[in-house]
Amino acid sequence: MSWTSLSFSALSISPKSTFVSRSPSKPRIHCAVGETVTEPKVISAAEPLLLNAVRGEEVERPPVWLMRQAGRYMKAGLTAAVSYQNICEKHPSFRERSENVDLVVEISLQPWKVFRPDGVILFSDILTPLPGMNIPFDIVKGKGPIIFNPLGTAADVVQVREFVPEESVPYVGEALTILKKEVNNEAAVLGFVGAPFTLASYVVEGGSSKHFTKIKKLAFSQPKVLHALLQKFTTSMARYIQYQADNGAQAVQIFDSWATELSPVDFEEFSLPYLKQIVDSVKRTHPGLPLILYASGSGGLLERLPLTGVDVVSLDWTVDMAEGRRRLGPNQAVQGNVDPGVLFGSKEFISNRINDTVRKAGKGKHILNLGHGIVVGTPEENVAHFFEVAKGIRY
Repeated sequence: MSWTSLSFSALSISPKSTFVSRSPSKPRIHCAVGETVTEPKVISAAEPLLLNAVRGEEVERPPVWLMRQAGRYMKAGLTAAVSYQNICEKHPSFRERSENVDLVVEISLQPWKVFRPDGVILFSDILTPLPGMNIPFDIVKGKGPIIFNPLGTAADVVQVREFVPEESVPYVGEALTILKKEVNNEAAVLGFVGAPFTLASYVVEGGSSKHFTKIKKLAFSQPKVLHALLQKFTTSMARYIQYQADNGAQAVQIFDSWATELSPVDFEEFSLPYLKQIVDSVKRTHPGLPLILYASGSGGLLERLPLTGVDVVSLDWTVDMAEGRRRLGPNQAVQGNVDPGVLFGSKEFISNRINDTVRKAGKGKHILNLGHGIVVGTPEENVAHFFEVAKGIRY
């Protein structure tokens, strides 16, 4: 929920080259010491900048948007603090806010109205599908998600229904349709889902976890039970992505937040095949829909993430962007990866980190973002500065 000169590539960065942002009143860029060229004209595109960048088309700058801290924790710092606080006071339950079409649209559009990012993400939560799968849950203020009846046996998994979004979450489709109309292709409307292993971790652990003891116990002592649960989530999330795309989502991000708690060999058994299955299913029906994969702390698994077939691999800030590019290869689109804590620094510091990230990412196939969700309490003026600098960059 951070850019590069024409001489930079994803794999080869000239130490003499510099990249500078510019204000709208200074339409020039510097490509090397003592050399200045006129900025290329903006070419209007039928589709949002973010989609063009992901597909490897010529773009004048990297698209930029910021991930929120998980939707349930979103507060001021991303946008109109007073407005959101008023909504929270009138509707104190997160589920009430995220399951009401009007509120979902209003909250989703807050960053768009203030900062005009290149991506507008749906206000929701990865656990939203659970009730429709016969897994009751709630989000308790100060505690986070609570699964009322954690799963742990084969009999429990049998009771899990496959998700039918049209029946269980019609408000998601309605909200996406409205968002697509409101944004009017000036930015990409982003949907999102939770990955099978991450969703399974929540429902087996009973909520958030520090050590993931229960899910690992299930994985290593009763793998068939976990595989059965993962398959149900896989089928359901593929259908959920297709539903979001049919109702206005122009790209979808898959969050596998807890997959990095797995060793590489266990990731290859309990996460990778299910992510690949989701991607394959979606690509059969929506071949042009960009899919983004985010897994925090993924440095140890980085080379395995593209094996899922996703269009974009989102890097967190623990991986150097230049190193990430080398490890993933020049054809893999990437997203990220400024440390969210940078937004607590000075404006000069923020600018330097943005430029460093873009320089290392190289020209093209890069979506500028934080390496994780924006942190509650982040100064809103620094968020504004982030967007101002980012949108002033030119390749």
